[in-house]
Amino acid sequence: MGKRRSTKKTNGANLGFEEKLWSAADKLRGHMDAAEYKHVVLGLVFLKYISDAFQELYDRLSDDELADPEYRDEYVAENVFWVPKEARWPALQSQAKQPTIGKLIDDALVAIERDNPSLKGVLPKDYGRASLDKQRLGELIDLIGTIGLGDAESRSQDVLGRVYEYFLGKFANAEGKGGGEFYTPQSVVKLLVEMIEPYKGRIYDPCCGSGGMFVQSEKFVLAHGGRVGDLSIYGQESNNTTWRLCKMNLAIRGIDGNIGAQNADSFHKDLHQDLKADFILANPPFNISDWGGDRLREDSRWKYGTPPTGNANYAWVQHMVHHLAPSGIAGFVLANGSMSSNQSGEGDIRKALIDKDLVDCMIALPGQLFYTTPIPVCLWFLARSKKNGKFRDRRKETLFIDARKLGQLVDRTHRELSNEEITRIAQAYHAWRGEKDAGDYEDVAGFCKSASTDDIASHGHVLTPGRYVGAEAAEEDDEPFDEAMQRLTNTLADQFAESRKLEKRITKNLASLGFSPEKR
Repeated sequence: MGKRRSTKKTNGANLGFEEKLWSAADKLRGHMDAAEYKHVVLGLVFLKYISDAFQELYDRLSDDELADPEYRDEYVAENVFWVPKEARWPALQSQAKQPTIGKLIDDALVAIERDNPSLKGVLPKDYGRASLDKQRLGELIDLIGTIGLGDAESRSQDVLGRVYEYFLGKFANAEGKGGGEFYTPQSVVKLLVEMIEPYKGRIYDPCCGSGGMFVQSEKFVLAHGGRVGDLSIYGQESNNTTWRLCKMNLAIRGIDGNIGAQNADSFHKDLHQDLKADFILANPPFNISDWGGDRLREDSRWKYGTPPTGNANYAWVQHMVHHLAPSGIAGFVLANGSMSSNQSGEGDIRKALIDKDLVDCMIALPGQLFYTTPIPVCLWFLARSKKNGKFRDRRKETLFIDARKLGQLVDRTHRELSNEEITRIAQAYHAWRGEKDAGDYEDVAGFCKSASTDDIASHGHVLTPGRYVGAEAAEEDDEPFDEAMQRLTNTLADQFAESRKLEKRITKNLASLGFSPEKR
């Protein structure tokens, strides 16, 4: 396959300050429950983040004799969040030891909402309450003050979302729960975006979390010379804390998105009922059983079969198909079980989707990509029209990619896909679709395979890539099997002979000391 695009190698940076933040936050645990201190920490991280980004530009403007560092339009022009004086981190940290620090933070957040209407009612403003230990709050502020959050690199890595992901896992562990909310790792979001290439049109995420899909889509457009204004963003999030974080995440980047006036459940209160999106990107919560499916048995979205009440996976799939435009494409994360489950009619729904030729591509990913679960997941790509590729008709075919061997450990428990690996996967897909400058597609044993609908039917409509890609081909310079076996057999015989020599030598040495092995 030919070269299509290149990206820098991921730095695999591990944001080590996360553990410091948790250690500080954990000091508050004896004085409030986890749900409370989650808000305390994330609000302060937000303040530090926007203040750092503001200060970076402020210093630059201060060095320019023709610029006014207090002129708000200078920041708007650079798409940097304007921070009023009373909300800037140095001013707040200088008062960290004062008993009034809680009220000062609340006042700062009120000022931010005043000057940034899109955040009205979003920021946590309860730091002045009597129950919040002000000494520990001051300690937390001092600790966060040692960490750079708003520099260009941190902004590009979606630090807010990543800190939130880390904390979700820690909160879940501290409360004895299995974390059911997942922030999507950046490398997975990058892969989704590189696959569906949202240049222009309506983009939708029905479970948008902290907004990582939107942030990465914006980066993609800018990196390829497009205009962010060409994308119209629509989203929805059921969790109030996460919805607020998404509002914050979009606001600090100057992204204008419609994610509703409040948090809401996409199944039971669809805020975008008439939306037909050109692109859908999503990471729905895995295998949720309490999604209220019993109240939606006759819903018009279930065109391919009624999803089971005990698992929402295929409800999410059909919700997204329902919102796809005639030429739209969806890419989303699901648990691996979705590729093969036959429970409660899921196999019949999957068969119907395959028969209607909606399944464009399936990717199996390695485990350990998420903070909050080590389980491997898969990516689904659904297309309303397989004729999206300009030079090849892929109707009645599906591309399978097995990426389970890819990714590198960035610490003991977390894995990331490198930019090179993301490019390799995306290039295979775009070549398969026949897109311009993508090169020629060919099946690669152990990695990718184009399978017909009939092939998939012969496998019982199972969509697991490993069923189709086969075993990895041997390298051209690999030894033939017979020669390798003979060489290994000879080596083993030599090692046995050496072992017998050593045995005789050891026995002789023992005898000289008056010992001899007992006969058995």
